[in-house]
Amino acid sequence: MRVRTTAAVASLVLLTGCGAADMTQQASPFAGAQGARTVTLSVQSWVGAQANVAVAQYLLEHELGYRVDTVQVDEVPAWDALSQGRVDAILEDWGHPDQEQRYVQDKKTIVAGGGLGVTGHIGWYVPTYFAKEHPDVTDWKNLDKYADRMRTAESGGKGQLMDGSPSYVTNDKALVTNLKLNYQVVFAGSEAAQITQIKQFAKERKPFLTYWYSPQWLFEKVPMTEVKLPAYQEGCDADPDKVACAYPHTPLQKYLNADFARSGGKAAALLKKFKWTTADQNEVSLMIADQKLTPEEAAKKWVDSHESTWKAWLS
Repeated sequence: MRVRTTAAVASLVLLTGCGAADMTQQASPFAGAQGARTVTLSVQSWVGAQANVAVAQYLLEHELGYRVDTVQVDEVPAWDALSQGRVDAILEDWGHPDQEQRYVQDKKTIVAGGGLGVTGHIGWYVPTYFAKEHPDVTDWKNLDKYADRMRTAESGGKGQLMDGSPSYVTNDKALVTNLKLNYQVVFAGSEAAQITQIKQFAKERKPFLTYWYSPQWLFEKVPMTEVKLPAYQEGCDADPDKVACAYPHTPLQKYLNADFARSGGKAAALLKKFKWTTADQNEVSLMIADQKLTPEEAAKKWVDSHESTWKAWLS
């Protein structure tokens, strides 16, 4: 999915198989409607972010009587859309220090909306069935030992490190180069395509090395074990070309348009208080991505069974 620190992953298109759409010029028909009880939410299209928006939208509509629109915008351009008021809130941000400095600190057109309650982490993973057979594969120093096993038709004679969409901004190519690994980054094309490929590898019990992230519902279907990269230290990813360290663990944050935060009434208050657990998010994500419920159906099912959690967001 998604670096979610200095190099932030661009948006992923979930369950469509197509590339991420840059919709930075798309404005909600509800945005800026003076006096109207409307809210426009940016929805990054990986499933966890989709789950957040689904539940927030359901509560805004069914408990508070708002009209809600969602707009899909790539992860970094979403900040510009938020600053300009084309959207009112981003509910899952994985860390964009440059944008935070520009819009929150300098221009003051965006304000922090508080923590989501979920900690995100990106890493390299191998299937647990392979890690159990070859425990040393979980140390990056031993990856070249298994490069031949990870080779595919697309990896040019090297081991394959599978990424999702080419639109992701990740550290992976730099890591392969700087750690001098005999691997080639190969893009599946989208999160959906990556999930399909991982499932196929698992069905055939084949080894694979993939860029992946948590929280993510797929771990419940295909157990994966993280490969230990050189330890993350503050600033080790400051220069994208020189990165040679692991991805950090990132408490995910919410951001609101500054005008909306001031005048958005009960809607803004709810979004500021919206805070749930990784288990909550995965529960809704699994219903959407694996059980094929619509986002609204999944949200309703979660809301019906977690009243004690969301009631606090309305108080």
